Amino acid sequence: MNQKETNISVAIIEDLKEVALELKELFNEAGGIQCNQVYFNAEDAIHFLAKHPVDIVLSDIGLPKADGITAIEAIGKSCPNSLFCMFTVFEDNEKIFNSLKAGAKGYILKNSSPDKIVQAIRELYNGGSPMNPEIARKVIDAFSLNPKTANSKPRLPLTKREFELLELLSKGLLYKEIALELSITVGTVKQHIHKIYHKLQVNNKTEAINKYLDR
Repeated sequence: MNQKETNISVAIIEDLKEVALELKELFNEAGGIQCNQVYFNAEDAIHFLAKHPVDIVLSDIGLPKADGITAIEAIGKSCPNSLFCMFTVFEDNEKIFNSLKAGAKGYILKNSSPDKIVQAIRELYNGGSPMNPEIARKVIDAFSLNPKTANSKPRLPLTKREFELLELLSKGLLYKEIALELSITVGTVKQHIHKIYHKLQVNNKTEAINKYLDR
């Protein structure tokens, strides 16, 4: 074990007492990791970690009152040198990206093996961003958007659906044809078009397509 992997201080935020204590035992038996702080809610963690910061905070998302995302956002302000890793059952995109926006550098699912959890702590401490493969795939997919539009205009402030719609619009499809292609109503197509015009600061379809194609 290299020197940088020794004496990693860890705090756990997990409302399931049995899970929290198992994690604490796992870390303290792993070697080079020390866990003396376990919190069963976000409020206690926010209060005490401000006074006793650690290297890494491992937090569940689904806590009783304030959630884990709120917790790491608040703790990050009082403990700027702490690193955060989510430990959760949630795999949906919104939870993942809200966690990353709040300051999490890692995202580990609760069905991970004990070895994987310990490895994640060490990887995070050594500058990595540990994630389960399925979580990493979701992050990559979010940036790659739609295969047809991935290399088109990823810098435009549009959603994946809006990119899809613009792609079809640029091919000359009518609103009714776009609605059939995307399995939505013509009214929904018009709503998307209106939002696209607003986001791109254009006044008509031609201007929107030109901006999309960078002409």
